[in-house]
Amino acid sequence: QVQLVESGGGLVQPGGSLRLSCAASGSIFFIYAMAWYRQAPGKQRELVATATNGRDTNYTDSVKGRFTISRDNAKNTVYLQMNSLKPEDTAVYYCYTDVQLMGGPRRDYWGQGTQVTVSS
Repeated sequence: QVQLVESGGGLVQPGGSLRLSCAASGSIFFIYAMAWYRQAPGKQRELVATATNGRDTNYTDSVKGRFTISRDNAKNTVYLQMNSLKPEDTAVYYCYTDVQLMGGPRRDYWGQGTQVTVSS
């Protein structure tokens, strides 16, 4: 099994910044990708950013130029640096990972979610 522990959410004013962290632990042989999703009240969960085991990254259009995803492969940790935050970024942010388990199958896992609120 794999556990994802997220941190870094909170309340911030418009234009401010936050940095989310997500550390994966457990029976990990290889991490194919790590990503951040978010879900605002009354809306579907959407993909925010992904980072593969290489250096490929992708972002949803609404966060391009403002958010940066990065990985520390040695620590099995993914970060999301969020700058120039807007009220519409308010959501619960979820960490996601696609892993090859030690001696087991390839599976994906979700974090518990961390609340980000952008408000004055």
